[in-house]
Order: sequence, then structure tokens, then C-alpha cells
Amino acid sequence: MRWVPVVLLSVLAAACAQTAEPVTTSPAGAITVSGGGSLTDADTAAIAYDRKLAPAGAQASATAESVGPKTTSSLVVEGLLPSRAYGAHLHTKPCGAKPDDAGPHFQHHPDGASAANEVWLDLTTDAEGAGRATARHPWSLDRARLPQSLVIHAQATVSSGPDAGTAGPRVACLTLR
Repeated sequence: MRWVPVVLLSVLAAACAQTAEPVTTSPAGAITVSGGGSLTDADTAAIAYDRKLAPAGAQASATAESVGPKTTSSLVVEGLLPSRAYGAHLHTKPCGAKPDDAGPHFQHHPDGASAANEVWLDLTTDAEGAGRATARHPWSLDRARLPQSLVIHAQATVSSGPDAGTAGPRVACLTLR
């Protein structure tokens, strides 16, 4: 019986000596699209269309993830103009060389523009040009019809009336994968 504590101590010492691998888990069935980077003049993974509103050095990242019947989307920006409102929405096509290449707003159902049916990530930057936004929806993304980009617009999104969903010219775009 004297060997039990020695064996136990040896096993514990060996376990503590091993280096732990980082563990990343994703809920079963989760659907995630994301994209980001420094906003460039030519790389359609993260492209700026208006350098006055998205200056050189500006960066953005976006993620949309569905787990079960819920979707959470987020946008983080840095280096945009300080203390300024921007609209942002998920769009149906990847970013391209021209602002309109990203297509129309992604809609959960083709029911028209609303914050409940689309993903609106409007934000106002702080004094350094950084900002973040999150939107939560009670519906899941469909793997057969995923949003393919996030477009940052020049103005906050109009939330009601005949212009609902509009947010001015397209300033920058992130292709989502």
C-alpha cells in the first residue's frame, strides 16, 4: 500500500508537466461567416470605396453566427472618422471592385427592409474612430443562402417609412466566408 501514494504522485506530476493545447469548440450545427482586415484600395476581402470616410489604416471585422434558432452578428471598426455615425448591413454577394458588386441587403425572408428581417449593425465611432455593434435575431442562417459580405454605409440606417433600410453610399465592404 505504500506504493499507491508514490504512483498517484507520479501520475499527478506527469499530468501537470504536459503543456495544454488551446481548445476551440463550436456548438454542434453552428453556422458562422466572418471576414475582416485592413481596408485596402483593391483587395476585395476588405475594400474601401470612399477614402474620406474610411481613411488609410482603417480596419474592420465582422462575424455572423447561428446557433440553433438564434443568430448573433457583430462588427468592430478602427480608424474610421471620429464621432461619426455609419450604417452597416449584411449583403447577398461578395465585395467587388465596385460598391454595387455586393448586391442588395441580405434578408432572412423576402419581406422587405426592417431591422427584424435584415442584419443592421449601425454604429457611432468614438473620438479615435473605433466602434462596435451587435445584432441578435430569433432566426437561423441557412447554409444554402448565406450572406456573403458586410457593407459599411455613409449614414445611419433609416428605420421606417418608404426609405427604410437605406443608409447612403457604400463606404467599405468585407467579404464573408
